[in-house]
Amino acid sequence: MRKINKIHQATYAPIDDLITYRAIPTHDVEYIDPFLLLNHHGPQVYKPGNRGLPFGPHPHRGFETLTFILEGDIMHQDTGGGKDIIEAGGVQWMTAGSGLMHAEVSSEKFKQEGGPLEILQLWFNLPARYKMTAPKYIGLQKNKIPVVELDNGLVKVNVISGSWGEVQAPIQNLSDINMVSIEMEQGGEFVYNIPSERNIFFYVVRGSVKVNGETADKLSLVEFENTGKEIKVEALETAYILFGHALPFHEPVVSHGPFVMNTEQEIREAFQDYQMGKMGQWES
Repeated sequence: MRKINKIHQATYAPIDDLITYRAIPTHDVEYIDPFLLLNHHGPQVYKPGNRGLPFGPHPHRGFETLTFILEGDIMHQDTGGGKDIIEAGGVQWMTAGSGLMHAEVSSEKFKQEGGPLEILQLWFNLPARYKMTAPKYIGLQKNKIPVVELDNGLVKVNVISGSWGEVQAPIQNLSDINMVSIEMEQGGEFVYNIPSERNIFFYVVRGSVKVNGETADKLSLVEFENTGKEIKVEALETAYILFGHALPFHEPVVSHGPFVMNTEQEIREAFQDYQMGKMGQWES
């Protein structure tokens, strides 16, 4: 079995009126190469006539994002031409690459009617050779994501990027990052093998699970060592987890706000390019 180094609790870090827990970075764990950041927004209920999500136009460069919409919706728009509304069960994958501006806000319908909201956003680093790749956006509604059922249907694996066994995901990313979300009914279990040289991302969104013999409750990030291959997970109650793996890049990570590069000079260049309009001009 893959050995667990430590189980970390996400830190409460609200953004405006949005309930937010941050799993990485925290005081305990800076990042798990190449997984850089996870913000867990909600769960909470918005009243009718609300302002929605507070993420208006802002720039990014040098990394990728994967956004999980568990409840509510997100209206995405970017200067690369991407624009859509993704609803509950769907995901959004954005390659910021050389740079773009985007906004992630609630739809007019959600702002008018309100309702439950729970959203998670995970940041992936890009290796130096891809930092300046062309930006790209993919939005997938729930019905476009393959589902693998295990343990007589007690476990449902939503295959988002890379693959799960023989099932190819709809997103094939630049850095061979495999990501799934997994819904588990109480008593459901699965076993999965991951080569020891690959780093694992494992976050419990809801419920409680036993993973490789240790209990991890909701809002827990399980940090694994690079020894052993087997991951065994059993749901102690109805649970939802994010589960992924990737080869580490072993490159310097220099981040400042919305930019993630390899050197301080590249960060300065990113700010200059943004100010000069090289990441696009925003059109509302």
